[in-house]
Amino acid sequence: MKTSKLLGIVIALQALLLIGQWVGPSMSVARADIPLPNPSERQLAMLDELRTLNGKMDRLIGMLQSGSVEVKVAKSDKK
Repeated sequence: MKTSKLLGIVIALQALLLIGQWVGPSMSVARADIPLPNPSERQLAMLDELRTLNGKMDRLIGMLQSGSVEVKVAKSDKK
């Protein structure tokens, strides 16, 4: 008696899984109204950022090469 109840429960769960597989994909249909990112605009933005970074690095290198940078080391309180 116990085995037949367990078998009935397993069959019912398998039926629910099969129904879920048939019903599930139809609810998640691919949408065509979502705009995709424009790769060319992203590339141009990256190039602008790299140009800005190169300008900052040129200024930093020029300052380091001129010798006008002074470094001071602070003593730590740890003993």
